[in-house]
Amino acid sequence: MVSQAAPFTASPATVPNSLPRAALALANLQYEKKGTIAYVTVNRPKVLNALNTPTWTDLKAAFEDAKVDASVHGVILTGAGDKAFIAGADISELAHVDAYEAEESSRFGQGVLDLIENLGKPVIAAINGFALGGGCETAMACSIRIAVEHAKFGQPEVKLGLLPGGGGTQRLPRLVGKGRALQLILTGETISAQEAYRIGLVNEVVPAANLIARAETILKQISANAPIAVKFSLEAANRGMDTSQAEGFALEASYFGICAATEDKKEGTAAFLEKRAPQFHGR
Repeated sequence: MVSQAAPFTASPATVPNSLPRAALALANLQYEKKGTIAYVTVNRPKVLNALNTPTWTDLKAAFEDAKVDASVHGVILTGAGDKAFIAGADISELAHVDAYEAEESSRFGQGVLDLIENLGKPVIAAINGFALGGGCETAMACSIRIAVEHAKFGQPEVKLGLLPGGGGTQRLPRLVGKGRALQLILTGETISAQEAYRIGLVNEVVPAANLIARAETILKQISANAPIAVKFSLEAANRGMDTSQAEGFALEASYFGICAATEDKKEGTAAFLEKRAPQFHGR
């Protein structure tokens, strides 16, 4: 579930490119860039990084910035502390929303997670603890999910008289299958990282000390590939999930053709034939 939406006024996408995007100040997030990786850390550890309206707004700002910054090739999203990735919605805020506010809140949160899912760059969720409710939904919007051994997952909204409102009823069945998803959503049960891995909710389970390093390794592997090919691979997979297989094949063929016209394709095939490492430039 998500929290009440608030007006969003300052979109980083409208900030002139001459301004240093790395200086973006966010009250509820830590946001920094190192090399080609942007690090987004939800920073409310006293409430287990629960999502309230300002935090949703900060997430939108950070990911809008990462989207338009050409120097960013991928994002690692995690939570502050060692207990929680995101433990869910801020219940103290959620308890006071009416029906209209709840629907608007849901749509706002869905929009933020759609931005993350369709960033055009890989986003890795480094799940360092509880990923419940909106936290599980946020993780599912990411391209890849890496979890520590003590992480916990679940969609407990039914226990609050609600249902998942940040995309959980849609993304969870696509990731783990309808039957298992409905069991999790309807019971509100919490599962371990090992069970989440078994059903395909997370890609890997690693020791806590290795979490960020493993996410960085995966992003570096992806960054070594052609940026345009990575972008369209993400888009083909995401859009194809919402079409028929035949439509998905047509979309794939179209993107295959677009990539074939790039300089990166010429470089990649030439490098292969010449038995050398390719030098991609995103053109």
